[in-house]
Amino acid sequence: HMSASREKKTRQDLNSSGWADPKNAREAKQRKEEHRTNLLYGTIGVVFLVLAIVAVVWRTNIIPKTLTAATVNGEKYTAAEVNFYFENYYQNFLNRNYSVLSMIGLDTGSSLKDQTVSDTANSLLPAMGMPEAEEGQSWYDYMADRALEQLAGVQAMNDAAEADGFTWNDDLQSQLDETMESLSTTASSYGYTEQQYLGLIYGSTMTRSIYEEQTRRSLLASAYLQNYEDGLSYTTDELEAAYEEDRTTYDLVDCAYVRVNGAAPDTDEDGNTIEVTDEMKTEAMATAKTTADAIYSAYESGTSLKDAAAEYESTATYSESDSYSYSSSVLADWLYDDARQAGDSAVLEDADYNAYYVVVFNSRYRHVYNTVDVRHILIQPEASELSEDDEGYEDDVAAKNAEAEQKAQDILAEWEAGDATEDSFAALANEYSEDPGSNTTGGLYEQVYQGQMVTEFNDWCFDPARKPGDTGIVYSESTGYHIMYFVGLDLPYWEVQVTNHLVDQAVDAFYDEKTADYTAEQSSWGMSFVG
Repeated sequence: HMSASREKKTRQDLNSSGWADPKNAREAKQRKEEHRTNLLYGTIGVVFLVLAIVAVVWRTNIIPKTLTAATVNGEKYTAAEVNFYFENYYQNFLNRNYSVLSMIGLDTGSSLKDQTVSDTANSLLPAMGMPEAEEGQSWYDYMADRALEQLAGVQAMNDAAEADGFTWNDDLQSQLDETMESLSTTASSYGYTEQQYLGLIYGSTMTRSIYEEQTRRSLLASAYLQNYEDGLSYTTDELEAAYEEDRTTYDLVDCAYVRVNGAAPDTDEDGNTIEVTDEMKTEAMATAKTTADAIYSAYESGTSLKDAAAEYESTATYSESDSYSYSSSVLADWLYDDARQAGDSAVLEDADYNAYYVVVFNSRYRHVYNTVDVRHILIQPEASELSEDDEGYEDDVAAKNAEAEQKAQDILAEWEAGDATEDSFAALANEYSEDPGSNTTGGLYEQVYQGQMVTEFNDWCFDPARKPGDTGIVYSESTGYHIMYFVGLDLPYWEVQVTNHLVDQAVDAFYDEKTADYTAEQSSWGMSFVG
């Protein structure tokens, strides 16, 4: 019997999205997905990942097609069907967390059944958006539990969709057709038949019909959940009330502070390690308090906090921020106290972290500026085939940049020579843009907030003189040439933040309600052929 806990995972668009620059990655449909729980993530499309992610071997076990590996509320699933969810979850897990695999101690070259989830991994999993493993659990059992939770979730969503009259439609059929077509082209590009390629990923019992059916169920589940989300809306009064209930989540503070280190040294003058006694700790904190008091006294006498701290630079560190966000601490609790007034100052002791703070509060506010809606067409310069050390490299790069810039100018000129409307711009974006996150939606990004996009893109969008219908070309070294179309202003950013938070809570509650009675019973003989 698997754990009934529900996976809470960052929601990702099921299709690949994002640009080359990390700051821009996965911006597609981010409007409501910034902190979304993707309860069904990883159930579709793993066959399109690069095979090099894991060592893939041909599996020759012939498992009876009727052998049950799991049962959810009376509905039986074969090992091949469970494997669809297991391999998708596992390989998506690797794809998302590849850079930290060594840190969490997961060896992709060894059997997952022989590897226990370490204490270190367990401490990191919640930060990665996943539940902790059970005591002594193997990585295989952990992945199997997560996969079976998703399988149960997909069944629950399908059952709920049927009960609510939410049915398969042309858009979903189009997505399924594209997925199956991609399977065929991807397989042939590697020199395999569809059956061979599915076997490489999922084992020799996976068939095209099983893959298509589970993909269909996953698409319907995801669409049903998205349909619920799309139907959520909140009045300004409701947003204001939710904001007032949890102001610290959304507010920012303008402040300046000095941190005075009060930790006793653990080495002597020669660099040798020494034992730190309680007396030494007490003395170090007393010295830090004396320093903090001296800095505070100088500040009260008219010296700037920064200059006052500079007198004690060996132990005192000055910081200032016009956008300090709340995270539970002695300093944050003082700054976010409702009694705070502009100009308030204090010396604070932080015994847990062996420090004193001298702090000045300026103001507390929320983001009242309007987000923006914008369309763009991304043209990326071709990569040079020369290495940086080769003669002519810089000239080659410059030539390829010039070529991309000319293409961008030609596309903008084509738009200007045509209807020159938002619709005609959207059509050109779908035709020419190299941003996979928006080149099927007319290049549209909605409710873009400050700092979300690369600097040049951001600065163009938030130019105070910007008007609906404005166009232009901006260049970012990290992404390329962006042909811009300004759609207009959208909701104030604080309203977007609160809306996203309320939507997250509502979708989670909806999912929990629909899946509450769905748990997967494992059949050990059938499960032995999974993974």
